[in-house]
Amino acid sequence: MLTLKFIQENKEEVIERLKVKRFDAAGVVETIIELDNKRKSTQTEVDSKQAEMNSLSKEIGMLFKQGKAQEANEAKAKTAELKDTIKDLNVQLNDITAQLDSEVVKLPNIPHLSVPEGNSEEDNEMVKEGGEVKDIDGEKLPHWELIKKYDIIDFELGTKITGAGFPVYKGKGARLQRALINFFLDEGEKAGYNEVLPPIVVNEDSGFGTGQLPDKEGMMYHATADNLYLIPTAEVPVTNIYRDVVVKEEDLPLKNMAYTPCFRREAGSWGAHVRGLNRLHQFDKVEIVQIAHPEKSYEVLDGMVAHVESLVNKLGLPYRILRLCGGDISFTSALTFDFEVYSAAQERWLEVSSVSNFESYQANRLKCRYKGKDMKKPELAHTLNGSALALPRILAALLENNQTPEGIRIPDVLVPYCGFDMIK
Repeated sequence: MLTLKFIQENKEEVIERLKVKRFDAAGVVETIIELDNKRKSTQTEVDSKQAEMNSLSKEIGMLFKQGKAQEANEAKAKTAELKDTIKDLNVQLNDITAQLDSEVVKLPNIPHLSVPEGNSEEDNEMVKEGGEVKDIDGEKLPHWELIKKYDIIDFELGTKITGAGFPVYKGKGARLQRALINFFLDEGEKAGYNEVLPPIVVNEDSGFGTGQLPDKEGMMYHATADNLYLIPTAEVPVTNIYRDVVVKEEDLPLKNMAYTPCFRREAGSWGAHVRGLNRLHQFDKVEIVQIAHPEKSYEVLDGMVAHVESLVNKLGLPYRILRLCGGDISFTSALTFDFEVYSAAQERWLEVSSVSNFESYQANRLKCRYKGKDMKKPELAHTLNGSALALPRILAALLENNQTPEGIRIPDVLVPYCGFDMIK
């Protein structure tokens, strides 16, 4: 979330910049400033009354020693009155603070100056295209037909066991899935990322820290008996490693990655764009996360984008990189680049990765800070993350783009991981 100091000092900038995200912030900002000022004045009054009570408390003993019992008793009575006043003021202060907290989280992150204007994904800015869209010999089958033909993924079985959107990977399909995960992790290790294996359920504090709560609770599976949430992405547990942590400036950037299954309740709609692997309730993903110095976070972002680009290049997939416009960028992000790969049989682009810089927005929620040797106090770090990569649509594109009359060809980089070069 935005800091109160930033909102107070940059009121007009906050209102104007959030218009890019199609968010009318004027009313919320005014309420925040009013509540913050009220909070400060109430806190000042509490401190003043507390100082007065402390002073009187010291005087009481001295007055008794001096034989001034009446004055001492009057001071005691005054102290009791002050104590009740302070109690009432603290109740008011807690109420004001709760109202303020509920208002501050309503404000999205400020978009970076490079974020283009726009209302939807149709207005996203093309940054780069790569790879080659190749002609397919013979009939072009969509992946949902290919997986039946080669018996590598079973959607009906998954529906029986759990429900729609929970496929069962079988045989070479399961091995290809595992190959992709291991390939992405190995490539991440080469790029300097430290692998962690985090829990796949998190508490409310973790959900709040990265911005899933209270904004996106409807998208997450909620284990109500224990008030825990199944993660929608490894971003949540991995970034929360640094909640309430002060890291050394010289240790930045901190680079972590994690493979996890991910769970999203988002309701699908009918049509080819959500068929097969295009949209699932459970899917696998390798996530990369960095904690960076504020002055270097956009350099870090460029490095993360380059890493994801290297993955799709090595898989031989046609791709494009988009800078998300204000109307399509997420609530918490300052700048996001999306990767899309081309699906040959569907003849459409499929989103496979989002790489984002959240600047200090998540860090303020997490209280994730850094401190250098010459710094008087810790300051907020910047957090970044990206999919490297999400598997379902990558797998869909691999199956469709590599189909031949003889079978599905496995990209060369995956053959050592799979142990086979064709699905026949």
